[in-house]
Amino acid sequence: MSGTSGSVAAATPDDEYEVLCDEDGSFLRRYSTADGATVTTDTELDGVTAYTPIGDVVRCGAAPAPAANPQLTSTAQRQTGAGAVTIGAGARSVTLVVYAGAPTISIGGAAAVPLAAGTSLSWGVDQGGPDGEELADAFTFAGVAGSDFLVTSTREA
Repeated sequence: MSGTSGSVAAATPDDEYEVLCDEDGSFLRRYSTADGATVTTDTELDGVTAYTPIGDVVRCGAAPAPAANPQLTSTAQRQTGAGAVTIGAGARSVTLVVYAGAPTISIGGAAAVPLAAGTSLSWGVDQGGPDGEELADAFTFAGVAGSDFLVTSTREA
């Protein structure tokens, strides 16, 4: 019939699938909705063999939850003239502000790079806890006569 439109509702269940992970690896979860009720069924990835999750169930590849209120220690070190400030690997953040002179920076043992007065640099990660992030490299800031700079850092206690 010309000029008509409409829709037809079928009374069949709606199935959605999601691959999830637990302590043993990945498995398949089926969400079935029929008559307004949702039922979940867990199977191995074959979609047939029954599976019982172990431990926490998360989306595969999801970042672990950060530790609740991790304790951080902080440092602030000002260097005037010749001398060095070293921040070891494992820090959560490192910030440098150069007030005067031309100190150098070496990251992870790489060649030292001179910095001009007025330079401000920061490195940091945003997720801590037992499986969290940290800066992998050590930072060494070296001053020469006439240098004046401030280095601050944080690390998880």
